[in-house]
Amino acid sequence: MEVHFFATLRDIVGGKTVFFDLPPGVTALQLLNEITRRFPVLQQKLLNENGELHNFVHYFINGRDVRYLDTGMGTIIAPEDIINIFPAVGGG
Repeated sequence: MEVHFFATLRDIVGGKTVFFDLPPGVTALQLLNEITRRFPVLQQKLLNENGELHNFVHYFINGRDVRYLDTGMGTIIAPEDIINIFPAVGGG
């Protein structure tokens, strides 16, 4: 399964795309857990003190923010799905 990271997250994971070897039927939450297991520093960048995504982090499955999917973090991710993770981006 490939995950695309953006902005400051790319420096942490070492590039735009990272591959994760996960079994079929993995959920959005299981993938997120694997991401933070493999890159522990991402835990503080992506998750709040309750272990939930920070409000300013966007986790997209096929272009849709996981927060707005019917099953949220329980959404099953297919191997062909496109996963993008964006941190807060500021500028002006």
